[in-house]
Amino acid sequence: MAQLWGGRFTKQTDQMVYDFNASILFDRRLLPQDIRGSRAHATMLAKVGVITEEERDKILNGLDSILQDVTDGNLKITTEYEDVHSFVEANLIDRIGDAGKKLHTGRSRNDQVALDMRLYTRGEISAVEELLQSLMQTLQTLMEENLDTYMPGFTHLQKAQPVSFSHHIGAYMEMFKRDFSRLKDIYTRMNYCPLGAGALAGTTYPLDRDMTAELLGFAGPTLNSMDSVSDRDYLLEYLSALSVIMMHLSRFSEEIILWNSNEYGFIELDDAYSTGSSIMPQKKNPDIAELVRGKTGRVYGALTSMLTTMKGIPLAYNKDMQEDKEMSFDAMDTVKNCLALFTGMISTMKLNKERMAESAMMGFTNATDAADYLVKKGVPFRDAHGIIGRLVLYCIDKKTSIDALSLEELKDIDAHFEEDVYDAISLSTCVEARNTIGAPGHSAMKKVLEINRSYLNSLVIDPA
Repeated sequence: MAQLWGGRFTKQTDQMVYDFNASILFDRRLLPQDIRGSRAHATMLAKVGVITEEERDKILNGLDSILQDVTDGNLKITTEYEDVHSFVEANLIDRIGDAGKKLHTGRSRNDQVALDMRLYTRGEISAVEELLQSLMQTLQTLMEENLDTYMPGFTHLQKAQPVSFSHHIGAYMEMFKRDFSRLKDIYTRMNYCPLGAGALAGTTYPLDRDMTAELLGFAGPTLNSMDSVSDRDYLLEYLSALSVIMMHLSRFSEEIILWNSNEYGFIELDDAYSTGSSIMPQKKNPDIAELVRGKTGRVYGALTSMLTTMKGIPLAYNKDMQEDKEMSFDAMDTVKNCLALFTGMISTMKLNKERMAESAMMGFTNATDAADYLVKKGVPFRDAHGIIGRLVLYCIDKKTSIDALSLEELKDIDAHFEEDVYDAISLSTCVEARNTIGAPGHSAMKKVLEINRSYLNSLVIDPA
């Protein structure tokens, strides 16, 4: 059992207690962050005169060699060690001797693990920003290519009004733009360095915390040592943002699943992003979309778990906070995989544009435009609404659509109908006549596409 403590104790820890307490099986992924933080700490200690420059150099070289050996597979992180911090320190002392024992001067495992987790989360934010950027670029391409691809828009899962596929996809573009913005906000709030806070009350050593923060790319040091070691707000915020991302992906996945069904037939997923059935040879299943939808609950679970863990913890650090890692790591991995696979899936799917347009023409999606037509002929809107309602009932009885009726039939319902009604309620007119900003018409959509292009060109990924 490689531990960083023990002088106070006269008995060995029970093996079951040790295993229950240990975190090495999951916090070993923090090795690069632990090495990075230790390098900055050693550099700062030499600058303020706590260790010599020779000792600093030995420590830095030793730390680099540990990371390299682990990367190359020549050194294994095993359960002999309680956590990644004891692994690094024990191996460092083995390699460079007494100089290695000085590395921990002026810090505690509390501020050390707080730093490692913050560095790791910061890197994860950057990675998800890149994946969101790629997804949004894919959405932009789909929008640009499908200004004239008409489809039904829905409310209550019932056909409502026709829109373009570009416009429909644009709704998700706005969601993911907000997701990206949330990540930027979280990064800004969390980008402060807890190293040097000690266990909870700082240290008597003359540490230069500003220097440490600068070396690690933080905006500055944290301002309260108790909060420094017990804060996981940034992780809660990040898990919340990941949950919202997954909610958006899940909604989109649900539509992909519906569109891919025989009943809709709007899209066909690429073979590379589909699977078959073990018994039904005709099946082509949207498994990636279904798994994204299913894994959303997994990410929600991590957020709920973390909120529950933190809700009753007094200041400052408590061992409960070790539970900030396993489910968080899983959620982070899940979201990255889902974003990458989802982007690949939608970038390779094929659209059945004829089927989409045919569906948009059915279901009375032009009823609102028929009412607007009557309003423009001088009929009060509320009266026009009632007239078109009766017209729809007539069509249902005749098993036909409004635009398929003869002018004589239309005039029997209301005398205001003229020959120009057919153009007014055509699919293209229903979409293209709507050009207020945010609507699906060409003019409005082209403005949005230009705004999106400028937005995508201006995106900056935060440094890890």
